[in-house]
Amino acid sequence: MNRKLIRPNLNEIKEKMGRGSTALGQGPGVVALTPTPTMIQPDGAVTAVDPNAPFAPQGLGSPRRKIAPPEQTNAESFYYLKQMQSKTPMVIVLQDDEKLRGVIEWYDKHCLKINRPKEPNVLVPKHNIKYIYKQDEEPRIRRKSSTKKEDPVSPDLDLPLYD
Repeated sequence: MNRKLIRPNLNEIKEKMGRGSTALGQGPGVVALTPTPTMIQPDGAVTAVDPNAPFAPQGLGSPRRKIAPPEQTNAESFYYLKQMQSKTPMVIVLQDDEKLRGVIEWYDKHCLKINRPKEPNVLVPKHNIKYIYKQDEEPRIRRKSSTKKEDPVSPDLDLPLYD
């Protein structure tokens, strides 16, 4: 079996690249083998694209910066609206560990209005809130039993000594 090694002609590569560019610092006659990225316009025209441009078009395989996430995800608004609509009893723990119990009536950018049963309504600044949770999820306090069984002291056993 006779196999022949096929090598591309460098002139063909130059023509495909569109120009006979030389590699930097390697002297004349040396061809850069990385093709210049191109972009196809909607009208069918092919244009060369600078891959080092700050905003390179997508699909060129050039490294791109990740897009920063949005500053506001609206998760806070969604949570407050859901609790307001269902009138969920909430516990608001303040920075000084004081607990307020009630239902969120409304909120804005800086504060919450809490309706409390048998107590006056309160307007709480958000910067004074440590955390919030549903009253149903409040941890149950367990009392420690005062009659805890202690480990009985083992009596001294006479074990035979081996000589």
